[in-house]
Amino acid sequence: MQSSLDAFLEHLRSERQVSPHTLDGYRRDLLKVLALCEKNAIARWVDLDTRSLRAMVARLHGQGQSSRSLARLLSAVRGFYQYLNREGLCRHDPANGLSAPKGERRLPRALDADRTAQLLDGGVEDDFIARRDQAMLELFYSSGLRLSELVGLDLDGLDLAAGLVRVRGKGNKARELPVGRKAREALDAWLPLRALCNPQGGAVFVGRQGRRLTPRAIQLRVREAGVRELGQHLHPHMLRHSFASHMLESSQDLRAVQELLGHADIATTQIYTHLDFQHLAKVYDGAHPRAKRKSES
Repeated sequence: MQSSLDAFLEHLRSERQVSPHTLDGYRRDLLKVLALCEKNAIARWVDLDTRSLRAMVARLHGQGQSSRSLARLLSAVRGFYQYLNREGLCRHDPANGLSAPKGERRLPRALDADRTAQLLDGGVEDDFIARRDQAMLELFYSSGLRLSELVGLDLDGLDLAAGLVRVRGKGNKARELPVGRKAREALDAWLPLRALCNPQGGAVFVGRQGRRLTPRAIQLRVREAGVRELGQHLHPHMLRHSFASHMLESSQDLRAVQELLGHADIATTQIYTHLDFQHLAKVYDGAHPRAKRKSES
């Protein structure tokens, strides 16, 4: 069993040329299945059937494995058995028809409007790093960008005169988004400083050496801003969530928020209706005469 697994991993590395990160994920998940097979006296991959695999998934779920992790594991098993079938080593797929247990869908964390203002309205020093980071924060919140969209943004995607930014999202789909006044002001202050570092290419956000910032570098800068201004953990997606929830609270237009976020399916956007309901519930609890608790004497 180990030799077949090693051959599959080599196939992924040399022929499919998957990334090291993807290869490590396949290796971890399939070694987990192999260990469970050995524990259950399953000595050949051809002997692993759907019932046994379902029991393994249930056991891992009971041990605290998340639904997302189990879905990834089942995907790895499907890929492995496709390979085994092509090689004539097997004639079935035990993962066929199996899905991971549904987990609780957690609501995305978002800043409220006051905390967002606290983050963005502090004093900004007139230097390269501070102006760049302020422009990134403002653009994340102003236009609801994904991290990958901000990383890949080039100068030709900005039209500050018209207040627009053009990005490419998931599936390489292009969309055009408004850029608010505060974000335009922050970008106007940043771009002259950017030009002084002899940038290599058209990236809007670069380091001191002129190279495009990596996703990791941007995550670290956003996290630092969160600690400094708010005393809390902050990541780029939280700013996107804040943009979405604030837009929905104000407009009540789910379809428009879907378009702004670039969601292919409105069901993805509907999670923000739960955030909006939480806001409405707090207003109700605080304002409705029958909802108020009696004050303690």
